[in-house]
Amino acid sequence: MVFKAVSEKIDFDAVKESTTLTGEALAKKQARDKELEAIIKGEDDRTLLVIGPCSSDDEEPKEEEGLKAIKEESDKEDKEEGKNKEEVKDKVFVVMRVYTAKPRTNGDGYKGLVHQPDAEGKPNLINGIKAVRNLHYRVITETGITTADEMLYPENLPLVDDLVSYIAVGARSVEDQQHRFVASGIDVPTGMKNPTSGNLNVMFNGIYAAQNKQNFLFNGEEVETPGNPLAHVILRGSTNEYGKNVPNFYYDDVLETIEHYEQMGLENPFIVIDTNHDNSGKRYLEQIRIVRQTLINRDWNEKINKVARGFMIESYLEDGRQDAPDVYGKSITDPCLGWDKTEELIREIHDTLSK
Repeated sequence: MVFKAVSEKIDFDAVKESTTLTGEALAKKQARDKELEAIIKGEDDRTLLVIGPCSSDDEEPKEEEGLKAIKEESDKEDKEEGKNKEEVKDKVFVVMRVYTAKPRTNGDGYKGLVHQPDAEGKPNLINGIKAVRNLHYRVITETGITTADEMLYPENLPLVDDLVSYIAVGARSVEDQQHRFVASGIDVPTGMKNPTSGNLNVMFNGIYAAQNKQNFLFNGEEVETPGNPLAHVILRGSTNEYGKNVPNFYYDDVLETIEHYEQMGLENPFIVIDTNHDNSGKRYLEQIRIVRQTLINRDWNEKINKVARGFMIESYLEDGRQDAPDVYGKSITDPCLGWDKTEELIREIHDTLSK
């Protein structure tokens, strides 16, 4: 093997020391984690919204501004006590998408905060891990909102598992046995995306593996997992052999997914609709239409209404994307919905579900 160590061995405890939740912040996270678990299990019928940037590309200052905007909105809603916070809260549950590792099709390009804490600088994974923890920690402690992240590297999970409340396994990872087995030991909801081919069997085999006990080597030890009953579906569309995106959020697609759940007898059937990627063709404004159409389908069909109760929405401060971090709060990866439109969409979801 040709692996050259470019750092000292990571001391997990030292990395976590300054960003470990305690006291009121820890209690709030634990309470929200119980609420989220109840939503996945169907004991709470609220709709899950996983909202945030395609990739959290900078610890400072862009995310700080995003946090400030969310915090100010939260404070304002607390004061109003009526329509804004309490009525929205009774229909939706928001988890902030804080994705810190970016999968790349061929390995080239920006790979996320964990690789490059400075988006225009050289890779520095030691500082990247610290930046990742700091960002999750600040979202939780400064806004009270819990966070989601993608498990791109299973071996990194112990570095963030105490902070993250929702884990996603991506389209390029869902077929990998290590991802599936590690997911079986995660104790929070874990969404597993359909692969880029769109093959639902691949995704459901991954969910089956994640929901069952597994034995494997992890972090230099032989481990046994209990299975994760909160592992579930994320539908993100696919790409066909001609390179054309094929959405899978439509009525018949969702019913077919529910049928797979029924045939396999999996626990806690739950579907999250990824409103971007191949469902939108990365046309970020289409995310609004996809949400609206899914809500219509839910209203029409009780099975869909019961199971398809999640949306994953790519949102940042500004609409669209850019190649370099020149415009404040604008994505440098996939195009995102701006914050104003996102806020309007959240209110629209609430109002539709309230009818």
